[in-house]
Amino acid sequence: MLDIAEELHRWAAEGRDIAVATVVAVSGSAPRQPGAALAVDGEGAVIGSVSGGCVEAAVYELCRQALRDGNTVLERFGYSDDDAFAAGLTCGGVIDVLITPLRPRTPAGAVLVTALGAAARGEPAALARITEGPAGLLGRALLVRPDGSYEGGLGGRPELDRTAADEARALLDTGATGQVLIGERGARCGRPLTLLVETSTRPPRMIVFGAVDFAAALAGAGKFLGYHVTVCDARPVFATRDRFPAADEVVVDWPHRYLARTAVDARTVLCVLTHDAKFDVPLLELALRLPVAFVGAMGSRRTHTDRDRRLREAGLTPAELAGLHSPIGLDLGARTPEETALSIAAEIVATRRGGTGIPLTGARTPIHHDGARTGRRRLGSAA
Repeated sequence: MLDIAEELHRWAAEGRDIAVATVVAVSGSAPRQPGAALAVDGEGAVIGSVSGGCVEAAVYELCRQALRDGNTVLERFGYSDDDAFAAGLTCGGVIDVLITPLRPRTPAGAVLVTALGAAARGEPAALARITEGPAGLLGRALLVRPDGSYEGGLGGRPELDRTAADEARALLDTGATGQVLIGERGARCGRPLTLLVETSTRPPRMIVFGAVDFAAALAGAGKFLGYHVTVCDARPVFATRDRFPAADEVVVDWPHRYLARTAVDARTVLCVLTHDAKFDVPLLELALRLPVAFVGAMGSRRTHTDRDRRLREAGLTPAELAGLHSPIGLDLGARTPEETALSIAAEIVATRRGGTGIPLTGARTPIHHDGARTGRRRLGSAA
């Protein structure tokens, strides 16, 4: 639900009647993951998606029904389950969808609106909702802040709320969305409750070093993927806002000096496009020792060989050097800055999602990957 927070929060502020359908579980091949949402207002307007089109019409009708009767329901879609809803997923997967009316004047609705507001403002928060458990508790919600404080409730048991808040906070720390199974009374035993925990975090960072034409195109691609994009270069004549309108910020500083003082985390992507040893070597010497998601450097294979030698002489270990994506980008035959930016963005996505980069035509690899299997480490979500 938080993936459409900005528009949904605006709808709520306008006083619209709203029903929201949220994907809470997925098995097999499915185009959208838990947390994906579709919302319908009282006039029939729609935002979002839960399936990429396979079951949207059926979900739409369930949302309209929720607007009429006020009931929260959990529905399953898929052709491989004998008990599945009649409208199946043509891609062959199974998804469970929670459909709930959003009523701001109720306690549960107020929690949802507060969560939407936090997500729309880019504030870190986690929303935990019951998706399976005792009758009457379906859809109960708890909003958890980074400091562990929370509002709302899952059923009147303080120990349950505290346990759920702890679990939600753990997911918030990593920016992940997923299901959590806890005991009904807050212990990991007894009758279980299943929660969907959605997290709202600040956008991950993409820092592009080198104020070149390729950087302008890559900044646009980074924004399209949901990154907060910074372009950094030591040359003030090149590092200007006019040259990089898509970037969130343009910094004039030596790249290694800026990287040493700025905040990065496990979702940060670093793209080095300077291909100049006096910038590259001190920058990569630092970058490859940071806990970031991706470090890539542009240059020919000859440049890469020379850069690798210089980095080894600077003291980097083979394990540290193995984290460098160089030459950066997938082999798309790119020539223009825009095509090159696409190849770099494709490698970042492949690293994040565990893709191979090979054509899907004739391949036997999964179309939808559950997680990264290659690269330095799994990248966090950019949405």
